[in-house]
Amino acid sequence: MIERIDKYLWSIRVFKTRSEAADACKSGKVEVGGTQAKASRTIKEGDIITVRKGSVRFQYRVIVPIGNRVGAKLVPEYAENITPQSELDKLNAPFETIFIRRDRGAGRPTKKERRDLERLMEEIF
Repeated sequence: MIERIDKYLWSIRVFKTRSEAADACKSGKVEVGGTQAKASRTIKEGDIITVRKGSVRFQYRVIVPIGNRVGAKLVPEYAENITPQSELDKLNAPFETIFIRRDRGAGRPTKKERRDLERLMEEIF
């Protein structure tokens, strides 16, 4: 059985909708065998699909091409997640954000406050 890549990614629950899968293909976030794939590209058993979501590059090996959406418990019968652990670690990486709060109505920072702020930022980074 040969299936379109957008339909396959939707059926193994990588994307919530088929149009999201097609858009990801159009924007170059989906690769098959190291080359960018259009939504209409057909896949076959053994193909390696790479999907970039945010900063993480998920990799899947096609076991059986399917066109109908399956339940989450059945996905391992059709696709094998071969994403390297180093990529999965990016999901749990802490996000360092700095939020500096100013009281409402305090106006713009003075030159001294701005210099203190710049000094703080230099120490952190």
